[in-house]
Amino acid sequence: MNRESTAGREARSGAGRRAAPDGPLVWFFAGAFATCLADMEDTFRRALVQVGDISRIAVMIELSLPVLEARIAAGEAVQPAWSRFLNAMTERYGLPGAPRVRYLKTPGPLASLVIAYRS
Repeated sequence: MNRESTAGREARSGAGRRAAPDGPLVWFFAGAFATCLADMEDTFRRALVQVGDISRIAVMIELSLPVLEARIAAGEAVQPAWSRFLNAMTERYGLPGAPRVRYLKTPGPLASLVIAYRS
């Protein structure tokens, strides 16, 4: 007689479910500032589709000030792309407020997008 444990049955019954990630979803962006913002919005949209129904979401953007300063010195503009991006994130995707922005004083990728959610 072959008896399976309760844990074994539970493990198999949950096999078809999508597992929640262990930590936040993180992407890095480099290039022209306006292009990074467009890529971040597209990535955010795709991430929402990927994770499906969620009860809570937190979005943070990290901007490297040394890299951004170099881009501005090279002639890139921050506005109006930044305002359009923030409006799209709050109005188009239904976030209750603008994403939290953290300014880094270290060089690295121009921007990173961090998404944490709870199903």
